[in-house]
Amino acid sequence: MRINPRKKTRLGRFKFVSVLFSTTLSLFIVGLFGVIVIQAKTLTSIIRENIEVQVFLNKNLSEQEITKIGNLLSSKPYVFQKDDSPAVSYISQDEAAASFLEDTGEDFTKFLDDNPLRDSYTIAISEEYQTAEQIEELVEEIQLIDGVFEVTYMADLVESINQNLTKVALVMGGFILILVFTVVMLINNTIKLALFSQRFLIRSMQLVGATRGFIRKPFLGRALWFGILAGLIASALLFGIIEYTKANIDGFAMLQDYTLLYYLFGALVIIGALLSVFSTLQAVNKYLNMSLDELY
Repeated sequence: MRINPRKKTRLGRFKFVSVLFSTTLSLFIVGLFGVIVIQAKTLTSIIRENIEVQVFLNKNLSEQEITKIGNLLSSKPYVFQKDDSPAVSYISQDEAAASFLEDTGEDFTKFLDDNPLRDSYTIAISEEYQTAEQIEELVEEIQLIDGVFEVTYMADLVESINQNLTKVALVMGGFILILVFTVVMLINNTIKLALFSQRFLIRSMQLVGATRGFIRKPFLGRALWFGILAGLIASALLFGIIEYTKANIDGFAMLQDYTLLYYLFGALVIIGALLSVFSTLQAVNKYLNMSLDELY
């Protein structure tokens, strides 16, 4: 009669595929939402870059006076810095007339002797100065500059953007809290189930005099490796999806901030390692503290 030899169970060894799959899937979902948050932040910055103030100048100013006003505006702390240079653009009255003609198709120079449009500067406002109160203050400040005729901006647009972005931030914050709680519970329960088959082996090690630290060590080492590997796999999947989407959707590349993405990938690896180790430690301690009757 043929007897199949019983497979030996090593301390610290639990199901590889199920734990790795569950942890990777959980981290992938967290990472996917993190990518959405990063892209939303980038999109918000793009939207805020378009909040501008127009500064119309008095007529008959000399080029030196116009340049002086431009340099003064560029030095203000509330002017948005794009590629290490102030986002200040100058539009002459002739350029404004040409733009008006292109937009409307009407040439007012045919029935007006003088160009009624004015030289102007358009300045983009930094994100930290984009509340309605701050913009109103800086408009009043610019209005006092010698040679400035009028300062205008779209007050309703600023208020609408700020209100909508606040609502979006609150909703996304709520989703993040729910998602983090769900992921922690999923990884925790998966590892507990994986360690369930090792509960008697843990008891046997206790009975032969093994210390708690000796019993925990192989479990924690394997959990750390699983967590790191799951974080790396989740990061690789996310990066592949991002690159594929970028290659097939026009304009998607504008939403990518690779510095933040690399931080996100690093965070996924660290989170995977910490959650796996913490959940494993909790599960092993649970079985270490159980009585023999409770193990059954």
